[in-house]
This record gives sequence, C-alpha cells and structure tokens, in this order.
Amino acid sequence: MNKDLRSRKDIHILVSSFYDRVRKNSEIGYFFNNRISDWDTHISKLTDFWESNLFFTGNFKGNPAMAHVKVDAENDHKITEYHFGIWLNLWFQTIDELFEGEMAQRLKNNARKMSTHLFLRIYQSRKQA
Repeated sequence: MNKDLRSRKDIHILVSSFYDRVRKNSEIGYFFNNRISDWDTHISKLTDFWESNLFFTGNFKGNPAMAHVKVDAENDHKITEYHFGIWLNLWFQTIDELFEGEMAQRLKNNARKMSTHLFLRIYQSRKQA
C-alpha cells in the first residue's frame, strides 16, 4: 500500500516522475521538450504549482492558462483535447504508482478540472486571434 501525499517532497517526487514520462512520450513530449530548456527550474515551478494546489501554500507565481495558450500558438494551434487526455492518463498512472489516499485523489480531480479549463482557454484564444 502506497502512502498519501503529505509534503513538498512528495509533490516533487510526483512531478519529477510524471515529467520523466511526459518527456519520453511520443505524442506530447515534443510540446515540452521543444519549449523547456531548464528542466530543474520547470520542475521546481510545477512543484510550487501542485503544492499550492494541494496544500494551499500560495508558493506558485504564474499564469498557467497564458503559458498554455502561448505553447499552443507556437505549435500552430495543434494542441487538442486528445493531447490533454494523454497528459491526464500519464498523471493518473504516475499518481497511482506512487501514492494513494485522499490527497492523491484530490490531485486527480484537480487535474481533470484544470485540463478542461486550460483547453477551453486555448480554444477561446484561437477564436480571438
């Protein structure tokens, strides 16, 4: 039985493991690998994001929606709900392999909501362009 997420260290392990998978994925990895040059900084920022999301620390500073809109534009508006589905499946697989419990489930639910929100923001930005 895996433990539940309890700390920033747990979040860091999750985020690092997840992005190892993302970077190797043939269907979505290039969106990340072509954009991110400093993975240590990116992992730290996303650890801040998910730590704030899960434990309400307020450590994250940034605008995920605008970042995703920009990446979509840089990729000729080719990001689809299919890509978000792959992202979600990798996220769920990583959580399930490493953690279980209330916080792990909360991260899955929050990721579902967030992926929908981000894709809608991308879609809306295309209509405005």
